[in-house]
Amino acid sequence: MDQYLTPTAPSNDSRQGTVIVFLSLFLMVLGFFIVLVSISTFEPVKSKAVMKSLTSTFATFQPTGAKKTDFTAKEGEVLGGQVFQEKITGLFATAIQVAKVEVVKPGRLMRVQLPARAVFAENSAAVRESILPFLDRIAAALGGRPPGIRFDMEFVIGTPYGKDGMLAEHQTLEQSRAAGFARQMLARGAPDDSIAIGLAPGDSEHITIRFYVRQTDDIRLEFLERQRAGSR
Repeated sequence: MDQYLTPTAPSNDSRQGTVIVFLSLFLMVLGFFIVLVSISTFEPVKSKAVMKSLTSTFATFQPTGAKKTDFTAKEGEVLGGQVFQEKITGLFATAIQVAKVEVVKPGRLMRVQLPARAVFAENSAAVRESILPFLDRIAAALGGRPPGIRFDMEFVIGTPYGKDGMLAEHQTLEQSRAAGFARQMLARGAPDDSIAIGLAPGDSEHITIRFYVRQTDDIRLEFLERQRAGSR
């Protein structure tokens, strides 16, 4: 009679085997991800490119001439310059994949090299419509000057020189492209004292853009020194 009141558990319970199997699978998956994390390496360049791509895809652009809020630098010349350089690097990495970005002096000077076909239409001085939003962001970054610091951009395009080592007397395509690029940057709100253009002997399909971080006081002192030298 007691055996019916207090039944004994079967010796082989199938539910216990199922729990053990699921627990084993969970431990195997956990171990697999632990191994992946332990052997993985962090690549800042690719991570920044992915983040910048997501930011540029879902960002809301302000109309041309609106108040610049796209870039806010931190205090300090070098620190603010590094943030500015990271901003420019991210823009070129996501907008123009063929560009070569090089930090010459951290927080001071960076150089970007790219083909002219990435900026201008073929055999034309017209800037490509596809990169105009990109130029908006560059202009916003140049205009986001913290107190005491300025950001400058120098656009240099290659041009063939004559046998006498002189530039052509007539208006060339390279001259028109440099002037057109400057007009586009100014029209998109870039500070007029931050844009410089030039020509250099070389391939006309080669463009070099340099970004400078300078102290406002240094520019003012250099200007005064030039004035004094000219008055002598």
